[in-house]
Amino acid sequence: MLKPASLHTCQANAAAAARLDFGDESCFDDAQRGFVGSIPDARITTPDGRVVWDLSAFAFLETLQSPDSVHPSLWRQARLNRIHGLFQVCERLYQVRGFDIANMTIIEGDTGLILIDPLTYCEAAAAALALYRRHRGDRPVHTVIYSHSHADHFGGVEGVVTPEQVQRGEVRVIAPAGFMDAAIAENILAGVPMRRRAMFQFGPTLAADPRAHVDSGLGKAMGRGTASLIAPTQSIEQPVERHTVDGIDIVFQLTPETEAPAEMNFHFPQFKVLNLAENGCHTMHNLCPIRGAKTRDALAWSKYLDAALNDFIDDTDVVIAQHHWPTWGRERVRSFIAEQRDLYRLMHDQTLRLMSHGLTPHEIAEAFRLPASLEKRWHVRPYYGAIAHNLRSVYAHYMGPYDGNPVNLDPLAPQEAALKYVEYMGGADAALARAQADFAAGHYRWVVQVTHHLVFADPGNQAARQLAADAMEQLAYQSESSTWRNAYALGAKELRFGAPKPPPGAAGTVTPKVVAMLPMDMFFDFLAMRVNAQKAEGLQLRIDWVMQGEPQRWKLTLSHCALSHAPGSHGAAAMATLRLDRATLAGIVAGGGFAQALQQGKMPVEGDARALHQLLGTLDSFNPMFNILEP
Repeated sequence: MLKPASLHTCQANAAAAARLDFGDESCFDDAQRGFVGSIPDARITTPDGRVVWDLSAFAFLETLQSPDSVHPSLWRQARLNRIHGLFQVCERLYQVRGFDIANMTIIEGDTGLILIDPLTYCEAAAAALALYRRHRGDRPVHTVIYSHSHADHFGGVEGVVTPEQVQRGEVRVIAPAGFMDAAIAENILAGVPMRRRAMFQFGPTLAADPRAHVDSGLGKAMGRGTASLIAPTQSIEQPVERHTVDGIDIVFQLTPETEAPAEMNFHFPQFKVLNLAENGCHTMHNLCPIRGAKTRDALAWSKYLDAALNDFIDDTDVVIAQHHWPTWGRERVRSFIAEQRDLYRLMHDQTLRLMSHGLTPHEIAEAFRLPASLEKRWHVRPYYGAIAHNLRSVYAHYMGPYDGNPVNLDPLAPQEAALKYVEYMGGADAALARAQADFAAGHYRWVVQVTHHLVFADPGNQAARQLAADAMEQLAYQSESSTWRNAYALGAKELRFGAPKPPPGAAGTVTPKVVAMLPMDMFFDFLAMRVNAQKAEGLQLRIDWVMQGEPQRWKLTLSHCALSHAPGSHGAAAMATLRLDRATLAGIVAGGGFAQALQQGKMPVEGDARALHQLLGTLDSFNPMFNILEP
């Protein structure tokens, strides 16, 4: 069903190719410099033989010339992101790249290894460490460092160390201040919609194909496997801290509220290496990913990069990050950091300037252009972020989602509005005929908007769905941003074939491993956001919740359809008291849920058990594959 690029798309991509300097091969030289070895196609399997990572499907990227169905700049990035293996950055410092969307940095300490960011999944992390040991010897792990609070930088930790090693003090785990709260919180309260939207950002259900998935901007793709988390044993709390870890001097620079709520850069003066974590990669990054997240502070981001430049450049010959490849040479490093700094500062300042002239987010996105001095720099091209989305994110960071126009204060709901739009357009047939003419003229953005109303007014209108899919497909082919390409391509697929069915148990957003270390106040916040206000109407409940083996007791109050919690006890006013331990709670989360556990006697209740039944009866469950492209 994948269709060829249209003449308009071919022309658009050819024009893009003419604007950029494809004769500059320096990134390919950097990406392959220091190569030590790899495994065929970076193919990684589980102990039972299940493939969790394999780059062989992307063999089509060996072609130098980009096909008409891929933006030529994104094709170049996709080829770079397919380079994989163990690479030496300098003496005693290595990276494994291409085994995951992120990198694992490996430093040889005096007695063992310092591992920075053990990837997303245990299988990938174990394979990366095994590759290193195959070439460098079987050194033990001394310390694990998490650069920041996103799962692709800590999820594979149990593939390189065990919780028991950490508990015994054999391995240290270092992270930035606020790491645990940030690492857990982002995937708890907004976990269901974030996971669904992440499918459009990364395209995991898209085939690796020149007309479908070619890249994810930061790396090739999101993998699969076993996720884990081991809590840090040491937290970096001060803006700048200097420590010696197994004989290696490290200067930690905290950069909160940049690419992640909890993040830090590292400088290694012995090696003259600066690690920018995910604050300076070979792409324009997201100020708010399309999967959804709290908006990021572009101004703070630029200032932390400026501080890193000022504080470390005189003692830095190489800059690395936890994605992509290094940049060597002090002057090249200076330019790289300065241009990354200027990129985020520019998007920030120009958004504020234009909104002060009264422009709305969409108008700002249409008006903004990168200056010529930045536009041709490969490392600021929008492979992962996108200019228009970033500018809207800056606007929302300061002004919220409302653009100031009263017309947009209380618009009709999408389906209701769609019915009126179609009526005003003279009916579905008339609108579809005009949309087909616009498609033939190459007006794909407009065709997507028009057919959106047709589909929302009548999801069964197959002609409208197919035309919308055709237009989205052409927009995908023209997108330099991998995330936009994936979103358009998956949109086209779901319009043609519908959304996939959720896998068994996919509705859960809290895994047993997370429950084992989740602060209870955060767990109660998770319960509270599941309360269905209509089901809770008229209920007044007071419940004490006791986690056995933990000193803190909690009191839960349901009133006016809202569930509140606080440390302490309702005392004699408590209607019921529930007693659980962590293992039981984790089992309930992994099993059939609270109601079933209550029926099976796994949740001992003192007092009026009906109160707990009533509370649990208000909790919603979610369909993780909810509709996005239709009502």
